[in-house]
Amino acid sequence: MTWTRRPCAALAVCVLLLAGSAGCGSGDAQEGAGSATPVGKILEDRDPEGRPYREVGQEDAPDVGIEVQPDAAGGWDVRLSVRNFRFSPAGAAARAVAGRGLARLFVDGRPVARLRASAYRLDTHLVPRGTHHVTARLYADDGTVWAVDGKPVESTADITSSEPGPGISPDAASRRKARTQGTDTGGRGSPERAGGAS
Repeated sequence: MTWTRRPCAALAVCVLLLAGSAGCGSGDAQEGAGSATPVGKILEDRDPEGRPYREVGQEDAPDVGIEVQPDAAGGWDVRLSVRNFRFSPAGAAARAVAGRGLARLFVDGRPVARLRASAYRLDTHLVPRGTHHVTARLYADDGTVWAVDGKPVESTADITSSEPGPGISPDAASRRKARTQGTDTGGRGSPERAGGAS
């Protein structure tokens, strides 16, 4: 009888170990499946290029601020400040992951760059004489637009470029200026968000 109980006990332990490891494996699979579940809700609203908005709750939603300053070479330095957002590396999978993605930069509504970092230099030819709106909008890696309360997560800065007349060569700071306050349009990129980030 002793001989019969030991193999049965050993067999029971093996079954429990196998069931436990299978349970652990299925838990990992569920966790992976959980991260693959859709983030937010796809809205019918779309950006000017036809990309759908991906609505997320205000708590922990991505946020962006933009600052544009003239540089010494005649171009414009763009700096983004983000919160609850990380730039995805090039080649990232085309799926929405909470708080991940890229920023697209627009000048007067025209797309000029896809950004996977917080700094960019706008060439002079992209900003001719006059006042222009430079907008940074956040996108998920699947191309959807991050949105809060039905508005895209974006921030806009107004900049004014003036070209010097003949024979006049003022420095960059005296012929160009940037205003980045009071022009944010919707989403979490509004002037009321973290002070001074836009």
